[in-house]
Amino acid sequence: MAAAPFIGAAGSVLSASPAQAATIDAGQFTLTSRSSNSYGEFADLSAGLATKLPKVDAATVIADVNRSATHLTSAPSTAEAFETGFAWDSDDQAVDYWIPQGVTTSADAYGNGNYPEGGNNRVVLASWYFETDPDGDGVDEYAIDKGLRLTFVNYNNASAPKYRHVLLVEPVKTATGEFSFNPIRKHAGGIMWYGNLLYVVDTYKGLRVFDLNTLFKVPLTEKDVCGLHTDGSYYGYGYQYVLPQSAAYDNAGTYLRYTAIGLDRASTPDSLVVSEYSLSGAVSYTDGTFNGTGVGTTTPKVVRWNLDYTDRQLGSLTATEAVTVSQQKIQGVVSRNSKHYLSASDGTSTKGTLRSFTSGASTAGAVCDLVIGCEDLSYHSSGASGWAFSESVIWNLGEYVNKRYVYAVHADGS
Repeated sequence: MAAAPFIGAAGSVLSASPAQAATIDAGQFTLTSRSSNSYGEFADLSAGLATKLPKVDAATVIADVNRSATHLTSAPSTAEAFETGFAWDSDDQAVDYWIPQGVTTSADAYGNGNYPEGGNNRVVLASWYFETDPDGDGVDEYAIDKGLRLTFVNYNNASAPKYRHVLLVEPVKTATGEFSFNPIRKHAGGIMWYGNLLYVVDTYKGLRVFDLNTLFKVPLTEKDVCGLHTDGSYYGYGYQYVLPQSAAYDNAGTYLRYTAIGLDRASTPDSLVVSEYSLSGAVSYTDGTFNGTGVGTTTPKVVRWNLDYTDRQLGSLTATEAVTVSQQKIQGVVSRNSKHYLSASDGTSTKGTLRSFTSGASTAGAVCDLVIGCEDLSYHSSGASGWAFSESVIWNLGEYVNKRYVYAVHADGS
């Protein structure tokens, strides 16, 4: 789920009555750009790692996939308006400590849908977080929180997708000044791919950014070690590749819960939107250490920032649009100009719903049903010339064990 993990399922939140929406002051939502952590500049830390480890790019990983997904020939679970999709392999369907959350595709990365720029790969990315207490009983079943992983799905052959997991890390230095990296123990409820950059929401803090041109290859052994080990080698919890953080945008204005993120290529300029999760109608800012200047409205919000196409970074640190929407359990968001799509979940046994509303309108209505445990959203325009469907679709994924589908539905619900 896209808020703090393991909040218990409540009663149905997808009532027949539509959700209320309103426009609010966007200027209260601001970010600060950060190029470093307490160990130094991200660029310098990654350059130091490059002197110790083989450096690769995302195209290398996409060509080095090692797991097979199952192609879906019909709508999974309770989903409607189905276009395409897949299910993870049996191990990833059953694992209880890695939980899928975010989804984005190469149709976000570049307008024609292919990656890299000028290339011809069709790719889906998904994020997962590690849960040490999967059954939520307050007792950890697993001793090590391995943080976040990102999955590169090579979708060039949609009938037989293949994929590989990589570990997301933060570059650091050891106590003795050696270059290293640490796991990122966050939730990764939503992700957005834009050019060579991957944006990952940090619930309490803002946005983390990763440069997909800079990954490092590490040995597969030492599955419980991350970073520089006592033997002088580097490891990534048994993963072949690690992807280090390259930048950050920290919340600096009114408190905002960074639950999900989506790219809007229909706006001018391109923009990103962030949505908030609430369990029972009011957004909580008391369950973590939030960056910001204090509580504003606690009704869930969708907030927009402009992007700069030339460098793929934010074009402005001040939001350009903010709307509230009285919808519980928002897990994903994506927008097309003034039209906003939301995925809303409803516990472990009830279908999710894709909903939409227009800025300035008073209500949000249902578009179509989604799978049980629906999470993040990503819009895929029919205008993506290199990877197009007959009509625009929205990607979604499910988080629950043995219900982990990654799939696209028709954006108009047909």
